[in-house]
Amino acid sequence: MKNIFEWFQYPPVTGKSSIIIIRLMAGAVFFFEGILKFVYINQGAGRFTKLGFPFPEITAHTIATGEIIGGLLLIFGLFTRFVSFYFILQMIVAILSTKISLYFGNSPLPLPAVPPKIGFWAVEHESRSDYGQIMACLFLLIEGAGRISIDFIISTSKKVYSFNEK
Repeated sequence: MKNIFEWFQYPPVTGKSSIIIIRLMAGAVFFFEGILKFVYINQGAGRFTKLGFPFPEITAHTIATGEIIGGLLLIFGLFTRFVSFYFILQMIVAILSTKISLYFGNSPLPLPAVPPKIGFWAVEHESRSDYGQIMACLFLLIEGAGRISIDFIISTSKKVYSFNEK
């Protein structure tokens, strides 16, 4: 268990500087989706009510707060592996809670405006952004935040500090 925690706590930070592009994309999407859950009830508490989540308002606000804070953490590259793992789990729950019923045509949410409205192709089409977010977060989970990140600054400052102690 200690090794898993260390793997999360000490991500690689020597990746290419261009990793910031993936962080900015994934972080911004989560950040803005979190804000939408507060601004539009149909994206927040209303959606969670239709999906049958317990305590929909509290659940929506908790998820929204996590998306806003987590999105900012990804953008700045802080705790990248922890946040990426959290978002992967969140997206899996989102897919399971919304796309299975879409497949069977009994979704409590509005069906897509244009065909395909139900079935495999509807799920494939409607889950494209979820899939993109999962893949971006999986990349960040594996590769870490890269050189242009707070994770990098913390990692290198610890190394510099430890060199000065000797």
